[in-house]
Amino acid sequence: MGRSITASVVLVWMLVGLNVGACAQEPSWPEVKCARYKKAWSEALSRMGKTGLGHEFLDRHEFFLASGCATQADVCPRSTEELALANMMVVAAMNAGTASTFPPFACKKR
Repeated sequence: MGRSITASVVLVWMLVGLNVGACAQEPSWPEVKCARYKKAWSEALSRMGKTGLGHEFLDRHEFFLASGCATQADVCPRSTEELALANMMVVAAMNAGTASTFPPFACKKR
């Protein structure tokens, strides 16, 4: 009888596991775009480093990533290095299948 109970418990756990797996959803297109963009950002920073990138630029960009890439564009590149990185990220975003308007780069008129 012990084996029968053990087999039943194992069967129940297997069915529960299959059911949970069946309920898992594929990521949405905005989530996919953000994941691709985050990866490209990480790779770009690894290649370029942070020299010439200001705290405001990095902090605003981090806020964009933390929001799931959903906040309004307000990361303003001011230095030569920031502009080069922003341009690189626009190209990377387009190569990843997103629109060139996906990255968060924009400068408000003052």
